[in-house]
Formats: sequence, C-alpha cells, structure tokens
Amino acid sequence: MGSKTIRIGCAAGFWGDSSVGAPQLVRHGHIDFLVFDYLAELTMSILARAKQKDPGLGYATDFPAIVMRSVVREIAEQGIRVISNAGGLNPAACAAAVAQVAEAAGVKLSIAVVSGDDLMPQVEALRARGVRDLWSGAALPARVVSANAYLGAFPIAQALDRGAQVVITGRCVDSAVELGPLIHAFGWAPTDYDRLAAGSLAGHLLECGAQATGGLHTDWERVPDWANIGYPIAECAADGSFVITKPEGTGGLVTPATVGEQMLYEIHDPGRYLLPDVVCDFTDVRMTQAGEHRVAVQGARGAAPTPDYKVAATYADGWRLSAQLTLIGIDAARKARRTGEAILERSRAIFQSRGLADYRRTRIEALGAESAYGPHSRAQQAREVVMRLVAEHQAREPLEILAREIAPAGTSWSPGTTGSGLGRQSPVPVVKLFSCLVPKAEVAVSVAVDGAVQPWAPAPVTASGPERTAPRRYTEFAPLGGTRVEVPLIKLAWARSGDKGDTENIGVLARHADFLPVIGQAVTARRVADYFAYCVDGPVTRYDVPGIQAFNFVLENALDGGGIASLRADPLGKGFAQMLLDLPVAVPQALAERHRLLDA
Repeated sequence: MGSKTIRIGCAAGFWGDSSVGAPQLVRHGHIDFLVFDYLAELTMSILARAKQKDPGLGYATDFPAIVMRSVVREIAEQGIRVISNAGGLNPAACAAAVAQVAEAAGVKLSIAVVSGDDLMPQVEALRARGVRDLWSGAALPARVVSANAYLGAFPIAQALDRGAQVVITGRCVDSAVELGPLIHAFGWAPTDYDRLAAGSLAGHLLECGAQATGGLHTDWERVPDWANIGYPIAECAADGSFVITKPEGTGGLVTPATVGEQMLYEIHDPGRYLLPDVVCDFTDVRMTQAGEHRVAVQGARGAAPTPDYKVAATYADGWRLSAQLTLIGIDAARKARRTGEAILERSRAIFQSRGLADYRRTRIEALGAESAYGPHSRAQQAREVVMRLVAEHQAREPLEILAREIAPAGTSWSPGTTGSGLGRQSPVPVVKLFSCLVPKAEVAVSVAVDGAVQPWAPAPVTASGPERTAPRRYTEFAPLGGTRVEVPLIKLAWARSGDKGDTENIGVLARHADFLPVIGQAVTARRVADYFAYCVDGPVTRYDVPGIQAFNFVLENALDGGGIASLRADPLGKGFAQMLLDLPVAVPQALAERHRLLDA
C-alpha cells in the first residue's frame, strides 16, 4: 500500500441494521470517513409508501433521530466526515433533520445534499418513449409511485471537495458512498478506471456492514462474539490497494473466506460488474491474510462506464395478506397444507357469494418442514411447523375477508393448531419494482452544500477505456480417476447467496486449491439448474473467478418475481447457498482421506 492511507468504516448495511455500528466505529475505529448504506429495492418501496402518507417523510428516519444523535458531537470533535444514502426519496428532509439534531447538540455541521436521482417528473416522458423492464420486457406500469436513477460517486466527491462534513444522497449505487471519499481523498479522475474499480470493490465489501466481518459466514460457528461483531473498515491507499479490517476488541472474523464470500455477493458476472462510474472486472482479484483480522485486497480492473443510468421505479399493484398459524403433532406439515387449502376454499366460496373476483396469487408453506428445499426436504415428518399463507388480490376487501377466516382454524380443523401470536393481520399495498435504463445526459444532478447549489455532470466517455483481454477463465479440469466417496459440498466450499430482482446469485469458493478441480467438474451450471429445477424457471450460468478460486452462479427467474413481488418466505434468496451446500459431491478417496473430509 502507498504511504498515505485513509480509513472508511461502514456502520449500516441496510435500513434496520443495528445502532451499535456508528458508536463502535467512531469510538474505536480510528476512521476518517463514516458511511451508511440504507437503500435496497424493498426499502425504496417502504419509503414510497411513507412519503405517500406524509410528504415530509420518505427517508430513513432513524439515521438522524437515533444514529446521528448518538455520535454527532464525537464526529465533529474528531473531524470524521459522514456519507449516507439515508435520504431515500427525500434527501432534503433528511438533511434538515440531521441539521436539527446537530443544532440541538450544539454542533455546527456543513451538510450537503446530492439531488437529481428522482425521475418522477420524467415518468410520462419515459412511458411515451416506450421504456421496457430490464428483466421482463414489460411496459412501464400506470401507477408509478417512485422512479430513481442509481447515481455514482463523483457528486459525493464534489460535495466533499466543497467542504461538506455530512453528505446526504438519495438513490445511488451502494458502493458510491465509499468510492466518493476515495475520489475526494486521492484525486482520482473519471478515467482512472482501475482505481475506480478497486475503490468500488472496497465499497462493495463494506456496503453490507458486518457481512464482510463474519456475518452470514458459512462456518458460522468459527465466528466469535456475535453480539459484539465488528463493523468493517477499509484501509485504502492511493494506488487502489486496500485492507479490510475491523475495530480492535470486537467480535467477528476477517479472513479471505469471509471477505471473499462478500465479494461474490449479488455481483452476477464478476468480469463485468456495471456501475455508473466504471465497469469492473473482479475475476483476478486476490486476497491474502495480512495479519489478524486483516485481509489485503488487490487486482481489480476497470473499463469505461456505459452511457446510461439504471433506474428503479416502484408501482402500486393491488394488495397482499400474509398470515401464520402454528401446528403441532404428528404429520404437522400435512395438517398445515390442508388447513391452508381449507381457508382458501372457504374464503373463495364467500367471494363467489358476494360477486368478488378470485385471488390473483396464493402460496402455502410449512415452515419447519423445509418447504424451501422442495424435493430435497428431509423434514417431511416434522412435528411442529408454522403454516404460512400469503395471498394477493387486486382489491383490499377480499383480503379482509381472508384475514377473518384464519383464526377459526384453531377450533374447526386440525388438532394441535394454535395461534401465531401476531393477532389478525391486515392487508398491505403491494408495491413492485420496474427497472430500466435512462441516458445519463437526461438526468440533471446537483450538489447543494449548506444550501448553495451547483450542477454536476458526468465526464463524457470518449473511448472504451484501456484494452482488456477477456476475463481469465479456468482451463478444462482433467477427469479425476480412482475410487470416489461422496461428501456434501460444504466440506469443499464456502458459499453465499443473494438476489437482484428475480435473479439469484450464488458464490461458491473452494476451501483449498486441491478442491477446485472437484468442484469445477461436479458443480456445473447444468447440475445446479437440475438441483433447483423445482423453483428456478430460467437459465443458470456459471462464471469463473480464478483470483479467489471461486465460481459464481446466476440463476434467472428464480425468486417468484423477487423481492417485493415474491410470495416466498425467502424472497431475497438468502437460503439458496445453504441449500446448495448440501449437494453431494463425488471426491477421490485419496483426496478425502488426505484432507480428512470423512471425519465427523
């Protein structure tokens, strides 16, 4: 690493993350910048509903009210600068709330607001142009609630250049809140593609909070002190190299395995990870243990960005009800399914008698009987399950009827039926996602620092950037001979999964170089597609990631619509990696014995 380094700590990976992250990093992290990533597609839909009810809302309210209140004096005293996308759909209101918190604490902060991501004024023009959804090809729906472009990091850097101590943005790519400080600190130009890719990777590793420091790690039992888990810090140099670490004395685990899992999280094609500021190639990234809880990362490469911003719009699409009952005893799963079917049959009869339309979609799951595993379930004889019933309808009234017909199951049908403890549930509006592309030239971005507004425009891309060879691929793996024994994939690999819309991403990392050929031969795209055929309707693609001895699988049409559109208990696909780790893999017996894979 170069002589000058800066330390960036991420205190939140989503809206709802623990409030301990910011105080921990401010008091024990020795950081220069404190960043927060609050926004996801689901979060935007929640903020859209909040702003519909109250135009003064639409931002992550706990950021000023709880998080900033807890550290605002220390931030000012230490000169720590803060960047957050907590502004959501209303960054100006969020900034005003932060200013009030600072004033109440007797602290004066220079606060910047990055605006321009809100494209609601352009919705009719987009519809007239005939924009189509990136995934489904559908036309822009009629009842759009929000429409926001994913902005990049350079407007954030401009705000910091102008002296802002706190920068509040609306929708930007998750890694921008980390890349912005690096551009500011090191003066990176829009054409410094390799450095921008490296800074984006640092941001991607930080953006999910404790997921880089042992959170969600496959070997969860090795991760100490969950309650005091450390939040991640990137110690960055001007050449783009960096170290991932955490505050001393905190829980968690920082190793190439924990950091590598996070690198593959939701990136799809690792050789072409599209961001507003750069197209990243992470296939040759290398990670090494550089000390206790210190992982050195280098090798990211970049190319010129595309001329478009991705836009995420949300739109109203009917109503949804989710209800639960607990069933205990022999054949609990079969009882749960029959109970759910009876509730739907009875409610449909009521609909018919009142001239109401049928449900749009329904789903019954027996949680505890491994419903998510489909034909791979090993818990058909479970004696305690939670019946989960979800239904969608175009109108609210039919779902209110359904809500009233849940509780009677407790005295009418299956023995061992008891309540959920949640009381009668109410229908909620369904807000779904629509994604499209909009030329950057049509998005007017501005940066206001203490009310003084300046426009910002992306640098023109006049070339495709430096020539790149194709991402490095594995050579064909030679057939493995000899006697074979079968072990579950978890003996050979770590894995993590997540979503992008209706597309699922599963990263698989070899635990040892000796295991890479075995995984390469056994865990093919075809085999993964067959394994998940009961719930995945689209193609499966496998990408090679040689730098960290890994593979990345992308499963399309895998999540019942994905996120806010899905009726599944796991709409974000967090459990797919755990299910894949059960996959039986044939291993040469000599290799299994050498690595003690057959030990209990």
